[in-house]
Amino acid sequence: MKLFLREHLPLVCWSAAQWAVVLLIYRLGGFEKLSTAVYAVFLCAVLFSCYLAIRYITHRGFYARLTNRLASLGQSVGRREQSPLPSALGRLLDAQYSHYRNEIQAWERKQREHLIFINQWAHQMKTPLSVIEMITQDEDDERLQSISEEVDRMRHGIEMMLYTARLETFEQDFSVEAVSLRQVANEAVHEYKRLFIRSHVYPEVNVDERFIVQTDAKWLRFVVLQLLSNAIKYSSGSGGKVAVTAFERDGTPVFEVRDRGVGIPKADLKRVFQAFYTGENGRSFKESTGMGLYLASEVAKKLDLRLELESEVGAGTTVRIVFGRNLTTL
Repeated sequence: MKLFLREHLPLVCWSAAQWAVVLLIYRLGGFEKLSTAVYAVFLCAVLFSCYLAIRYITHRGFYARLTNRLASLGQSVGRREQSPLPSALGRLLDAQYSHYRNEIQAWERKQREHLIFINQWAHQMKTPLSVIEMITQDEDDERLQSISEEVDRMRHGIEMMLYTARLETFEQDFSVEAVSLRQVANEAVHEYKRLFIRSHVYPEVNVDERFIVQTDAKWLRFVVLQLLSNAIKYSSGSGGKVAVTAFERDGTPVFEVRDRGVGIPKADLKRVFQAFYTGENGRSFKESTGMGLYLASEVAKKLDLRLELESEVGAGTTVRIVFGRNLTTL
């Protein structure tokens, strides 16, 4: 109703001005019976009011569509109006919605094809990497050891790319089960054993067996690997330790990864979870992609977890995974 009144207010004012002019001319013309002119204007006003009432009744649905918020895009289409303007707008919205839906379907099809390609390519690359690893793992040649290290880096890069692609279809690749935090910690440390050795950093795992959480083991492992990778990278050459611990805070399980590396400058703390942001440390550590913490935070959100980060330059960084109240004590 408000939209209808706002739209027709200029027309009402214009009509009122016309009626006023008619009365003025009648008065200045010297006609004696002003009541006749007033009655004529009154009849015009009544007819005009009838016109506005009929127009509002026939266009009520049209104005409601323009005023009310839509819960979904589909609510704006499929309605048939008899009046010319609403009918024309309805046809326009139908055509736009159809075009939009076709565009979305084409984009979704391309995304599915891209995801299939990424999955196939990643699995195809794992086979030659496994062969290379088997060839080089029992040799004492330093060159072969370097090849093994590069193979590890390639494998971790492929896994990051694969998980990034799967993030778009997270709900289709999600399964909740009882997960041991100690097992996750041990598997993550074992995954990076060569990286620990190469970086002269040593793991320290202190996770009690009683910490069991309900979550997706595969995605949780991915988050822990990203945190552990960063801890090793920014502690490289220090000869220090990366501590992996778990504790209970107000009945809530907390998984913690603490390093004694270079730390994160205070100015970068608010942006470390942004995609591709490397910050000041990225200029010193050329392998930094700015994707590790971003992906970890995105997966954590989908797992209904919370990441906490504390850091001090020269003293190291601590990242915590805070779970919901789904702790099981054995």
